[in-house]
Amino acid sequence: MVWFRRPEGAERPASRVPEGLWVKCDGCRETLYRKELERGLFVCPRCGHHHRVSSRTRLAQLFDDGSCKEVFGNIHSADPLEFTDTKPYAQRVKELREKGVRCDALLVGVGRLAGIRAVIAAMEYSFMGGSMGSAVGEKLTRAIERCLKNRLPLVVVACSGGARMQEGILSLMQMAKISAALARLHAARLPYISVLTDPTTGGVTASFAMLGDLNIGEPGALIGFAGPRVIEQTIRQKLPEGFQRAEFLVEHGMLDLVVPRQELKETLARCLAHLL
Repeated sequence: MVWFRRPEGAERPASRVPEGLWVKCDGCRETLYRKELERGLFVCPRCGHHHRVSSRTRLAQLFDDGSCKEVFGNIHSADPLEFTDTKPYAQRVKELREKGVRCDALLVGVGRLAGIRAVIAAMEYSFMGGSMGSAVGEKLTRAIERCLKNRLPLVVVACSGGARMQEGILSLMQMAKISAALARLHAARLPYISVLTDPTTGGVTASFAMLGDLNIGEPGALIGFAGPRVIEQTIRQKLPEGFQRAEFLVEHGMLDLVVPRQELKETLARCLAHLL
């Protein structure tokens, strides 16, 4: 067995396999070639599991090539409460921006979706779990006002753990602020389609994510207000299999459609053409 031991002090040979070339599927646990996964819009070709994607990737998947223009990118949350848990809130935000996640949990773009000019807002889960802070509320409200001014439809892709606790009541106020803006959009008879992805929970579900003219879920997405364990402990009952998953919700009237990611752009274009 001495033959198989590396001599003490010997350096480990450098790997010839590039970093990030392979991805393990969260659904079937199979190892997937990353390029193949990207070609399939990050949907596992073996089990159909929909992997979480960044907001920038989401906009690239939905907008026509070269048509997307980012707006409201200069809006960021402040720290009026000077909140500190295991580390200061301001430090958390700074570290995320240094890592390259600068959209403050929401990215808004204006462009063409299958030729239809539209505003699309996509949430970024890697920025504090896609939590809704004051910057998210301000960006989304301004996006709605842009739709009203230019008579454009709105698509919002939700992916969030809910309201951002580090901003306290200021975060919760965004629920009413965004909902009031959506009421103005509805009064102007402009379409709003909500796409709910995994996960969409908390105050986001309790406000704008469920207010669409059409509410569309991705397959297998966890959608709800409180988590299943919290609900079970509160009502002291066992929940049904697949409770709070998109397929369960569409069967019980909480969603209008469950659409695979490969068909999402075509479905959105068809629905917007009809609603417009």
